[in-house]
Amino acid sequence: MQTGKVIIAGAGPGDPELITLKALRFLQQANVVLADRLVSEAILLQWANPKATLIHVGKENGNPCSFSQTDINALLVQHAQEGKLVLRLKGGDIAFFSNVLDELRVLKKHRISYEIIPGITAASGASAYTGIPLTARGFSGGVRMITVAHEEKIAESSWADWAQTEDTLVFYMSGKSLHKIALALWEHGISNDKKIAVIEQATTPAQRVFLYEVEALISGPEAHHFVSPTLLVIGKIATLYESFSWFYPANAGPASYFKALKAPLPVQESKCYY
Repeated sequence: MQTGKVIIAGAGPGDPELITLKALRFLQQANVVLADRLVSEAILLQWANPKATLIHVGKENGNPCSFSQTDINALLVQHAQEGKLVLRLKGGDIAFFSNVLDELRVLKKHRISYEIIPGITAASGASAYTGIPLTARGFSGGVRMITVAHEEKIAESSWADWAQTEDTLVFYMSGKSLHKIALALWEHGISNDKKIAVIEQATTPAQRVFLYEVEALISGPEAHHFVSPTLLVIGKIATLYESFSWFYPANAGPASYFKALKAPLPVQESKCYY
């Protein structure tokens, strides 16, 4: 049997209309779809090949229904070696914090052909749907994408650099670390003219935005609980939210988004059965 092919694609940050046309085409053709937890359910409900095997692989720490990276690698190889077209669908863009290198290595090891399709990363989606540009003359000349999944391994020199830079800082997957991040930046001399925008579930009808002074976060109690996915935009640029915000979820659309979410996700293969 001829070996199949794996398509690794980004599905965008949440709004189902932010998937690329190319990723959509493969979603309609694929025999097997391995979708991460942050892939919009509306995308799968509206556009997946109805004959495809949908595998919701989760990728969530502490969730017993979640697949490990080793599990996912094995599924990619198994289905491709059966001659199938496999779509590995990731939230956002595949190049940012997505473990894509692990999957590329296993595909190369097994001589399985693949194609990579970019998506709109969460930082771009959050920027657009809050009216906060990531760079702007007089505010920021650059942007840094960061994650602090292992805070204890971050060097003091990194915190000092982040606190002093004029670049925009975007912290992915960091809602639970808001207090610690603010405290570390404050201790390393971040200026008072910078703010922290916390963007919860960006580009979706559940989007919420919270704008904070850094000092207010370090002086108050650590009682901030945000729904995943949440990211932080930090810098002078964050102050622009108050002037240019435009997306109000009460008015969000299209109507098909809400209609699709009322239907159950048609997962045909899963680690958990309900």
